[in-house]
Amino acid sequence: MEKAKTGIVFYISIGILILAVIIGIFAPDILENVTAAAQSFISTRFGWYYLIVVSLFVIVCLYIIVSPYGRIKLGKPDDKPEYNMATWFAMLFSAGMGIGLVFWGAAEPVYHYASNSPTAEVGTDEAIKEALRFTFFHWGVHAWGIYTIIALCLAYFKFRRDARGTVSSTLSTIMKTDGALGKTIDIIAVTATVSGVATTLGFGAVQINGGLSFMTNIGSGFWTQFIIILVVTFLFLLSASTGLNKGIRILSNTNMAIAALLFVFVLIFGPTLYSLNLFTDTLGKYFQTLPAMSFRLAPLTEEARDWIDNWTIFYWAWWIAWSPFVGTFIARVSKGRTLRQFTAGVLLVPSLVGFLWFSVFGGASILLESEGTAAISELATEEALFGVFEHYPFGIVMSILAIGLISTFFITSADSATFVLGMQTSNGSLNPTKKVKFIWGIMLSATAVILLYSGGLQALENTMIVAAFPFSVIMLLMIAALFKALKEEKPNLKAEKERKKQNKAKADPT
Repeated sequence: MEKAKTGIVFYISIGILILAVIIGIFAPDILENVTAAAQSFISTRFGWYYLIVVSLFVIVCLYIIVSPYGRIKLGKPDDKPEYNMATWFAMLFSAGMGIGLVFWGAAEPVYHYASNSPTAEVGTDEAIKEALRFTFFHWGVHAWGIYTIIALCLAYFKFRRDARGTVSSTLSTIMKTDGALGKTIDIIAVTATVSGVATTLGFGAVQINGGLSFMTNIGSGFWTQFIIILVVTFLFLLSASTGLNKGIRILSNTNMAIAALLFVFVLIFGPTLYSLNLFTDTLGKYFQTLPAMSFRLAPLTEEARDWIDNWTIFYWAWWIAWSPFVGTFIARVSKGRTLRQFTAGVLLVPSLVGFLWFSVFGGASILLESEGTAAISELATEEALFGVFEHYPFGIVMSILAIGLISTFFITSADSATFVLGMQTSNGSLNPTKKVKFIWGIMLSATAVILLYSGGLQALENTMIVAAFPFSVIMLLMIAALFKALKEEKPNLKAEKERKKQNKAKADPT
């Protein structure tokens, strides 16, 4: 087992976060105002950049799938996958979008339908279609394309070229990364990771609080959320002490089992045919209009542009900020798969599962709203899911299971993040020490608490958008470095193709 050593990346990253936490404690208004101003500037001035760069990531992924490079293995020729396909999907899905899907599954579609449709008149049949189509857009191949780029680069350089498992090491083919520049790149990656993970943990705490508040007399507010984060921090640090193959693997499979149970429940007791029809119709429109949605900026309509800034740009920044964590984790569990298998699996399968999830939960909430049965859109975002369950048999049981699912997703995400941050700040070690993971676990929770204290979810979102911007530039450099490395593989690909021809000829001499 390799020995993990911390260095300057660890100490500078921790120092930056401690400074942010101190400012958040003693001057919360300053933290909120600064992040809000930076977020507004980036969204307004560079919205076009986000749309172009994220679409480019998807195009690169599709090219990898169909190109000859897809035959290259993430590892040595004889390496086999460490995890079976089901466990692999469960682990990447739990790390990638778990809390987000539960938080937004019933809320985002009904909000677009009833309150703020992107292009249609609210409350109409057309608004229903638009609500699902744009939800698919925000949670589909663009989101997973961002994750795929990071994971692919990290896994290729780590397992194929024996590089360190750090973000800077993926740029070794186009620049020297052993000095200050490499350390700076890794620090940017770490701070982006912390902001993305802290945002999602904040969402999780708010929704657990929302569920408890919806079902009981427990109040909703910062101190309740603080206690929730405190309890969950203890649980995920306990899980982190057990290692990757125990805590995270077991929790990931548990997450998928509970999520599947909730999905099947709503599919059966909810509007089954309605949801399936919505899924099929929206899937077709999603692929039909994907290019137009990918570059939609509405430069001449202020209201439409505000919607894009608040939703699409927010999501692209969220996925970019979240991507160093998710990408590193997916890379860690993907050794032995080919580039084609890996890219197709990460890009397409989770997207399809997410589309089904939103069709079932979003379809259920929209139908309740459109028929006048319940005003789901008037509930707080974190309470929408529980508002849907209230109108079904065994609603209390399902709500309790949902809170359990959010908690286990919370634990899995934070547990995975402590591993990834430990890896990134221990010179790429695949076995960061428990001490380093515990420090990062505490810092993640402290960051989430301070951001909630200083400005609630808005402060979380602002910070994440700001942190994502510089990391998006690093991602572009990672793509350039990857393709330079892949070009060097061409002789190997030709030799491998020739060997297969010769082996086939020997096996079939006729």
